[in-house]
Amino acid sequence: MRNLSQTFHFPIQIYYEDTDFSGVVYHPNFLKYFERAREHVIGAKRLKQLWEQEQLGFAVYKSEMTCQEGVEFSDIIDVRTQFYIESQYRTVWHQEIYRPNATKPAVIAKIEMVCMNTNRQLAAIPNTLMAELTQQF
Repeated sequence: MRNLSQTFHFPIQIYYEDTDFSGVVYHPNFLKYFERAREHVIGAKRLKQLWEQEQLGFAVYKSEMTCQEGVEFSDIIDVRTQFYIESQYRTVWHQEIYRPNATKPAVIAKIEMVCMNTNRQLAAIPNTLMAELTQQF
């Protein structure tokens, strides 16, 4: 595996609306939590600027997710995020969700993101953003 960035922590409160009838998080919601955590690594303002000024954004190219344990209503989870730069077009994100006081992750994901332009064509990650991302190592 390549060198990963530092670990970023993003806490999320689990609300009743996030769960199914049994009080356990409905699995597609984990993808939302991972998305929020990635957004915080890069920054919402930076992502908006990238879109408005350079007409570039990111899209999921591939995702793998393993649910090892249920996450429940009222938990405050810790979404732990690390990434590496695969190429000038792609970043790979390793993300884990930990329940309070857990010693192993409840959910693990590997999500590959590609940079795309407004025509939905593959585009190179701008040098300025690439430099910002490499500072995270």
